[in-house]
Amino acid sequence: MKPFIFIAAIVLLAVPPTRSQPLVDPSKVAPEYREAAEKRRAEQLRQRECALKADLEKVLPRDRTAFLNHCLDAMAAKQ
Repeated sequence: MKPFIFIAAIVLLAVPPTRSQPLVDPSKVAPEYREAAEKRRAEQLRQRECALKADLEKVLPRDRTAFLNHCLDAMAAKQ
């Protein structure tokens, strides 16, 4: 059993950590897709802003989705 735990620990340490999706860079996209990339970047920035608000307000994980949806809807209503 000890060799199995040892091998499992090595495998877990060898796996690189996953990262969140990077922001879209419209300047690195083909010209015909640039407008869509700009819209996607704006949406990503709104989502990050709402996630930051949720972190600052210490929203519980079970309530986070509802908080984020409400925040995004409020931001869309302002525009």
